[in-house]
Formats: sequence, C-alpha cells, structure tokens
Amino acid sequence: STRSVRVRTKTHFYKPKTLRLKRNPKVQRKSVPSTPRLDKFSIIRFPLTTESAMKKIEDHNTLVFIVDTRANKRQIKTAVNGMYDIECAKVNTLIRPDGTKKAYVRL
Repeated sequence: STRSVRVRTKTHFYKPKTLRLKRNPKVQRKSVPSTPRLDKFSIIRFPLTTESAMKKIEDHNTLVFIVDTRANKRQIKTAVNGMYDIECAKVNTLIRPDGTKKAYVRL
C-alpha cells in the first residue's frame, strides 16, 4: 500500500478545525428567573420634607426624594411616574455627604 505524504508549504502547523457543537443542556442552570433588584418601591426610599425641600415644592414645582444610590435618572423618573401617576420634566441627582442619593424631580 502506498501512502501519499502531504506536502507542507508553511512552517507553522495549524490545528485542523473540527465540528463544534452548540451547548444542549439537559438541566437548567437557574431554576427560578431572577427578579430585578431595583423595583419602583426600592428605588424611591422616602420624600424629603425639610424647609428647603418645601421651598422647592412651592417655588420651583419640584419634589425632593431620597433614592437608592444604584438608581439612575431614567429609573427614578419611571418609578415616580409609576408610584404617584405624575409626569416629570427632568430629574437632577446628587450624592449627599452621608452617602445617600437625593433626587430633585421637576414636574
């Protein structure tokens, strides 16, 4: 039997590409789908009722809330809309020196 030897033209040897099957698991990795950590009730902690916050409400038509530090402006906007049924024009946020996040919600 005569075997033909393959003539190699390159100096590098590349591993041949073989059949790669997609994963086909028998068991699910997660038994229960995870719920979102930040819902509208955990985003808004409580409204702020200081003198300066009351002045903002009267003069600038703005509500002041203490919110979760991980929430962004869009999430705060949808949470306020969902809980109080009010349309907000814009949201300004700041981190207070005690580490909590304050949100000014303009109506």
